[in-house]
Amino acid sequence: MDSFRPDRRDILQAALAAGGFFLLPRAARAQTAGAASEPTPFSFDILKEMARTLAQQPWTAPKIPDDKVLEEIDYDRHNQITFRKEHTLWLNQGNTSPVQPFFPGRYFKTPVRIHTVENGMATEWPFSLDLFDIPEDNPARNLTHTTGFAGFHVMDAKTGLDWMALLGASYWRTSGYSGQFGMSVRGLAIDSGMSDRPEEFPLFTRFWLEPSTDGAITIWALMESQSVTGAYQIISHRDHGVIQDVTATIYLRADVARLGIAPLTSMFWYGKHNRFAAADWRPEIHDSDGLEIITGTGERIWRPLNDPPRTMVNNFVSPNVKGFGLMQRERDFQQYQDDGVFYEKRASVWVEPKGDWGDGSVTLVELSTNDEIHDNIVAFWQPGPAAKAGKSYDLSYRLTWMENSPVPPISARFIAVRIGSGGIPGQPRPPKTVRVACDFEGTGLEGLGRGDGVTVNVTTSRGKVSKEVAYPVVSTDYWRAMFDLDFADVPTGDDTPIDIRLFVSHEDKAKTETLLLQLFPSQMDRILAMSP
Repeated sequence: MDSFRPDRRDILQAALAAGGFFLLPRAARAQTAGAASEPTPFSFDILKEMARTLAQQPWTAPKIPDDKVLEEIDYDRHNQITFRKEHTLWLNQGNTSPVQPFFPGRYFKTPVRIHTVENGMATEWPFSLDLFDIPEDNPARNLTHTTGFAGFHVMDAKTGLDWMALLGASYWRTSGYSGQFGMSVRGLAIDSGMSDRPEEFPLFTRFWLEPSTDGAITIWALMESQSVTGAYQIISHRDHGVIQDVTATIYLRADVARLGIAPLTSMFWYGKHNRFAAADWRPEIHDSDGLEIITGTGERIWRPLNDPPRTMVNNFVSPNVKGFGLMQRERDFQQYQDDGVFYEKRASVWVEPKGDWGDGSVTLVELSTNDEIHDNIVAFWQPGPAAKAGKSYDLSYRLTWMENSPVPPISARFIAVRIGSGGIPGQPRPPKTVRVACDFEGTGLEGLGRGDGVTVNVTTSRGKVSKEVAYPVVSTDYWRAMFDLDFADVPTGDDTPIDIRLFVSHEDKAKTETLLLQLFPSQMDRILAMSP
C-alpha cells in the first residue's frame, strides 16, 4: 500500500480546479486558529437543513486574507511541511483509522474546516500552525488569518499507510484494492466539457468525521459554490478494495447547463489502439482504459477511451441506468513496463445507483493530452430534465474501488483493440483503409471455432466495412474479431469522428458485450502514414 502525499500530478490537477476557486465560499463562521470549540448537536438532517438554508441566501465570493502568503507555499515549500504524528486523530485506538489533515498552500487556499463527531455531538478540530513541523525559512510560518486545513487523509491503523484522501474542490481518492492511488471521484461536476463557459468546481467547505472500531469511517461534507449547495454522507469501508456508500442532497442556486452526478475522473494518454500518440518508451500509459455501462435494459456496453484531437463529449442515453464505471482491464505489467507507478494495479471505479435515477445519460468527456500528469477523462450521470434554479436532488449510490466491476459478466468482455493498415498482406494496400482488431474473452464460445457460425456484427456512422471475421486466437483462451474500415469517402480535412458499434453473435444470440468505438480520420491518417 502506498502512502498518499500530494505529488506533482495532484498539484497540477488542483491547479486545473483553481480557476473555479474564486467561486468558493468562506466558512460561514470563522474561528481563531487553535481556539477551542464547544460541542454542538450534529446529524445528517441538520447538515441538509444547513445546505438548504445556504442555497436560499445570496452568493458571496470568498476572500482569502492570507492569499499572498499562501501563494508562496508552492509544491516544494508545501512538501517541507509535515504533520506532527502525536496530534493524529484516533491514533493507536485499535482498528480505528487514524486521520491527519493537509496543510493549505498555493493550490489549496480556501480553508476547509474539520469536525469530529461522537454520540451526535460535533467538535471542531481547529487549525493551528503548532500541529505541523514547519522549517524556519518556510513562508507558511507567516500565516496569521488562515482558519482551516486543505483536506485530510485516512490511514490504516496497523501500517500507518494512507487508504483515502480528500483534497481539493470536492475530489477524493482511495488506494483501491491494490494499495495504489490512481483515479479520483468528486462530489459533483458542473458544466464539464462545455465550450461556451468555464467549468465550475464546487468545494467541500466543511467535514464531519466519525470513525468505527472496525476501520470504517463516515464522512459528512457540506458543498458550496456559486450554483449549488449540497449535503453529503460518505460511508467507507474496506473489503478486497474500498467500498463507499454515498448519499447526497443537492440544492441548485442557479441554472446548470450540464449537471454531473457521481463524476469519475481519470487519465488516458495512449493504449494499444493509439500507440502513435506519444514517443514514450512504455507500451501503454493510462489509469483507465474504458467506460463500462449497464443500461436500464441490461445491455452491457464497453467504450474504449481516447486521447482525442480536441475535446469530445459523448452522451449514452440510458434511462434508469444500472451502473457505470471507468475501468482498467489491462492488468499485465508487460503492457506498461512502469515499475514506479504500476498502472496495471490502478483500481476500476464503479457507480451503482440505488433506486431509479430516471431519464438521463452517462456522459463521457475526453480532453486531449500530451502527458500522463493531466487527468483528461471525466464520466458522470447527467439527469434528463433540465437542472433549474430552485430544484433539489436526493441521490444514493455505491462506489467500488476494485480490480473489476462488482457485477459479474454475463457475456464475453472486450479486452483489447488494435488498429493498423487494412487490406491483405503481400498485396497492394488500399488507401484510406484501416484494419480494426478487437480481442474478447472466450466466455460462452467454448468448443466453437472458425466456420462454426460465429458472426461479427458491425455498424458505422461513416465509411465502409468489409472483411468481417471472428476466430479463436491460437494458443490462447480469447477470440479476435476483425474488419476493415474504408474511410475514403470522408472529405479531406473533415475530422468528424466515425462511430462504430460492434458485437459478436452465434445462432442469433449476442455472445459479447457491445463495443462502441470512436475513430478520428486524422488519427487514422497518422496510423497509415507510419506504414512504409
